[in-house]
Amino acid sequence: MTTIGIIGSGNIGSVLSRLAVDAGYDVVIANSRGPQSLTDLVDRLGPRARAGTATEAATAGDLVVVTVPLGRVEDLPAEPLAGKVVIDTCNYYPERDGDIAALDSHELTTSEFVQRHFAGARVVKAFNNIFAQNLADLPRPAGAPDRTTLTIAGDDEAAERTVAEFIDAIGYDTFDTGSLAESWRFQRDQPAYAGAYTESGDPAEPRRRTPEELQLLLDRADRSIR
Repeated sequence: MTTIGIIGSGNIGSVLSRLAVDAGYDVVIANSRGPQSLTDLVDRLGPRARAGTATEAATAGDLVVVTVPLGRVEDLPAEPLAGKVVIDTCNYYPERDGDIAALDSHELTTSEFVQRHFAGARVVKAFNNIFAQNLADLPRPAGAPDRTTLTIAGDDEAAERTVAEFIDAIGYDTFDTGSLAESWRFQRDQPAYAGAYTESGDPAEPRRRTPEELQLLLDRADRSIR
């Protein structure tokens, strides 16, 4: 795996682009405003990065990150992602995304919603429950005593291994929380959501997490919370 496609150039997308380039990957990044709007970001990232359309990022990526507002997922092309491993970072904010009945009723988790659109892809949930600032601050080399652990979830073991290898390369361990159906345990407002990696919920105070600590947070999850 040499190229990471990143669809979405917001906070998480920009940080992941930097981490991927620093780890030796090539990056193709896209956003809704078009490649010309990404000139400054690509210049900062250096020669391993280039801008493209969403279709170009999806096509070029050996692994593709979808990091856009959840309400815009269904606007993205699904065909170029068929057969590929897709990392879903999305969270549901009805005030931004509009009401999505299947999520409001808990018929689907956010990642199952993403998987339904990208039916031919192999979706793995990751990076949705950490602030971009903390994602940038917490990477450590493999084996470092203060290395932190990120949660993932998925329905395809091979896809999860691919994602875990990428996450390891950019400086983190992974904790497999189970299937996409169980990924609600680290969705918005659950104890294992974004504040899990901060002190007192302040992104300026990043906090390392171990698998044991994450399990305690996951065990406190409440399905009645959106």
